[in-house]
Amino acid sequence: MELIKIATAGSVDDGKSTLIGRLLYETGSLKTDQIQHIEEKSTARGFGYLDLSLATDGLLTEREQGITIDVSHIFFSTPKRRFIIADSPGHVEYTRNMVTGTSNAQASIILIDARKGVIEQTKRHFFITQLLGIKQIIFAVNKMDLVDYNEAIFNEIKSALLILTEKHGKEGVNYYFTPVSALHNENIIDASEKLHWHKGAPLLSLIESLPIETNKAHDGAFQIQYVIRPKREELHDYRGFAGNVRSGSFTVGDPINIHPTGRKSIIKRIEKYGNPVDKITAGENGTILLVDEIDASRGDSILNQQANINKGKSLSATFCWMQDSPLAVGNKYWLQQGVQRSLVKVKSLRSKIDLQALEHQQTNQLELNDIGKGALALAQPIISKSYADNPALGAFILIDPQTFNTAGVGFIEKA
Repeated sequence: MELIKIATAGSVDDGKSTLIGRLLYETGSLKTDQIQHIEEKSTARGFGYLDLSLATDGLLTEREQGITIDVSHIFFSTPKRRFIIADSPGHVEYTRNMVTGTSNAQASIILIDARKGVIEQTKRHFFITQLLGIKQIIFAVNKMDLVDYNEAIFNEIKSALLILTEKHGKEGVNYYFTPVSALHNENIIDASEKLHWHKGAPLLSLIESLPIETNKAHDGAFQIQYVIRPKREELHDYRGFAGNVRSGSFTVGDPINIHPTGRKSIIKRIEKYGNPVDKITAGENGTILLVDEIDASRGDSILNQQANINKGKSLSATFCWMQDSPLAVGNKYWLQQGVQRSLVKVKSLRSKIDLQALEHQQTNQLELNDIGKGALALAQPIISKSYADNPALGAFILIDPQTFNTAGVGFIEKA
């Protein structure tokens, strides 16, 4: 059965927890003791209904205690498909978590409160899905019960969203617009009589039928994490490069070259968990042994002949800034992508997105939660590709050299 990962996004109190709880409850994914806990808490609070937001009660507890909230991954399945829901908190200050939760998703559900319509956080979440190349985006207008299931209000919100997608949406992205009431199970599992004017499929049927697209990049890139040199007589000549296939695939007999030295060789043997295999592909860990004795170390990369990869010392990118101290021209950071690392200097900043006017405006720095464009100069070259062509080689993080905190995320633009 195929698996799809869906990221949820939305502002505070848009009903994400209730929506996720509803999906879990209606698909039979909650255990008996969880349902009992929800029933008892709902009764104790005087509710005349099941408060299904309590299904994600752990996150609410963390929020009340002031603990940093991380992304929660929730699993459920139907007879048609398995799901992982990456649930990120809606607060503006947790935008970094939304980036993390969405980074490996194939689809996104952006919730909107029918009473509030399209707000700044809606736009921010939309731009992040565009940066991350999400191809299936569902705008779920929730709490329709609080606006009397009014079709005109839904259409007004949909019109505002269409302006957003038509002006700033990327090619090849599918957008879906659906009205729901997660609290009362309207248009979540089955079509709703109260939303009879909506002709689209209910939410569960929609996510069951979303097309799944995988990364088809053929650039073979293997990042070396460790050089294995056993100190045993029978393995005296063993020299294995252990690491992760970031992109593409590698087969025994493939001609390769090493980055950054440019040395060439041929793959003699590939091992997984100590056993020989013929091939390893993107996402897999393994050990590569070469015909020639080549000096390479952690942070270097093995590339196959199909790899059409940038190896320069400068790059242009879109940044999502994540710390209080601003990103400014002249600042220095560590750039990290997998085990590749290089000291970088901010060469220029061209613009940032004005979320109110939906326009790029000139700027000389990016503040916390800003999204903008600029260029970096690298002390050492890294292998890279535009994020649109190869997400595995097109994203990186910037690390503050003083605090060692993640300062921002970058997405490499086409050269």
